[in-house]
Amino acid sequence: MILTTTETIKGKRIVRTLGLAKGNTIRARHIGRDILALFRNMVGGEIYDYTKLLAESREQSLDRMSADAQRLGANAVVGIRFTTSVLMGGAAELLAYGTAVVVEDE
Repeated sequence: MILTTTETIKGKRIVRTLGLAKGNTIRARHIGRDILALFRNMVGGEIYDYTKLLAESREQSLDRMSADAQRLGANAVVGIRFTTSVLMGGAAELLAYGTAVVVEDE
């Protein structure tokens, strides 16, 4: 599966557009991490636990989007974007979406 943020793939041509492929995950913060983040916020620097949580969420969303595209019969997803939204205090959604397509070599 080819995944790209661009609308085209060099050396490939889009032969069919299958529609929207999407994948999301919803994650909640952990009170222990929040306490550590509060201390880190006071002294400055990266909050590693949140960086790791976001990276895991991003990969899970991409995996789910890729599976959705495969279900549609795609071998690539173009124009991939990410969006986030807060659902409630301490929980957020990360959504990956793009256009599922079938590509062939030029």
